[in-house]
Amino acid sequence: MDSSDLITVDPDILGGTPVFKGTRVPVKTLFEYLEDNYTLDEFLECFPSVTREVACRALERSESALLDCAAA
Repeated sequence: MDSSDLITVDPDILGGTPVFKGTRVPVKTLFEYLEDNYTLDEFLECFPSVTREVACRALERSESALLDCAAA
């Protein structure tokens, strides 16, 4: 599963805000929930159109991107 399988950026969906593919849920909402000390399960309960697999993959990719930047 590559990034295009996880996230969509389309000017016709929320003005081009990156959303989880096949949903209208902004990716940043996942990070906001986690920053506000909600669990992944709580996020998934509030946004059932986002699967656990997709949310976990997005977090893994974010972790990899951050670690790559730190190593550079």
